[in-house]
Amino acid sequence: MKTITELRQEIVDRSLQAFHEGLFSGTSGNMSCYLREEDLMLITPTSVRYDVMRAEDIVVLRLDGTVVEGHLKPSSEWRMHAAVYEAYGETNAVFHTHSPYATAFAVVRKSIPAVLIEARVFLGGDIRCADYATPGTKEVGMNAVPALFERGGCTLANHGVLAVGEDLAQACLRAEYIEDVAKIYAYAKAIGEPVALDTL
Repeated sequence: MKTITELRQEIVDRSLQAFHEGLFSGTSGNMSCYLREEDLMLITPTSVRYDVMRAEDIVVLRLDGTVVEGHLKPSSEWRMHAAVYEAYGETNAVFHTHSPYATAFAVVRKSIPAVLIEARVFLGGDIRCADYATPGTKEVGMNAVPALFERGGCTLANHGVLAVGEDLAQACLRAEYIEDVAKIYAYAKAIGEPVALDTL
């Protein structure tokens, strides 16, 4: 099992990689992992750019919001992360992005069809759009819970993308695939009518 110090660094490293890949910009998005036995959530801080974030900036808190360790405020979306951890015992990592193609689906409030085999293998099928809720509220997470059922992620109406996993590596991989499936669908739509795998 990785230590808190190692997990803090992993969050910083994976966040920076995602930042460079264009999965979010500025200070948008957030990433966390959850140590269930200790009831400790590690999450990126609010309003800190990923290219200057350090391991010691990662905030350690409990699911009720009690900060255990950290000199900065946790992400304003910590309640969303907590709601997902409370609902899904197998989830130990949550990654919230604003990746452009997938977020475009969120803006029009449509599911991302499973047009690639990766959608089935890594994501569980199509990516549903969760109902809208005001950012920063627990309702964002509560609305995401049904959309995440038997899926590796969902979109958040007029907001962004949520990817989940057993660990940070899986959550990040799923976030990449969600964006990839959305992008390929958009490209295909310019050529003709994409065929979803569940229609075959």
